[in-house]
Amino acid sequence: MPRYRRCRQPDCHAMVQFPNHYCTQHFEHEAEYLANRQRWARKHREQYQHKERHYNHHYNIVTRNRNDNRSEQYKFYRSKQWVDLRQTTLNRDHYLCQYCKAYGKLTPNSKTVDHIVPIAYDSTIRTDQGNLATICRECHRLKTQWEQYYYGTAQNIAKKDVTEIHDIHRIVILMHQK
Repeated sequence: MPRYRRCRQPDCHAMVQFPNHYCTQHFEHEAEYLANRQRWARKHREQYQHKERHYNHHYNIVTRNRNDNRSEQYKFYRSKQWVDLRQTTLNRDHYLCQYCKAYGKLTPNSKTVDHIVPIAYDSTIRTDQGNLATICRECHRLKTQWEQYYYGTAQNIAKKDVTEIHDIHRIVILMHQK
């Protein structure tokens, strides 16, 4: 079904099919309108590109790549190796959240793959299939909070010297403790 919009001529309520902006009665204004739009876009392009460039640069430096470790993690999550590991894990777990499953609940269509022991704590096991599990959003939020408390993986907090926990059932119990 074609899309329609109202004619841009003041007080004209005729409907115009996309991509036109004016009805047949006022079509002579179309070329002038498009020229004005292009002129305005050229004049303001630098202003908007500068803001976008500045925001992306700031985000990349301050958040995404704030140190060498975070930069390395970012590169890993964009690699073919991670894409393949992620898909293998999702297929193995049938897109079911393993943390909910350990809690006795089935949460289908979970599409996030999580490191059981976070790579911020131990990056040597980041490609270990046994260290990966499918997780839903709610469990991922809870687990991230628990990891920051248990392992000390939050920003500006020193890592704690604790025993790594590889058992999902035990992690679920610890996650839900207050």
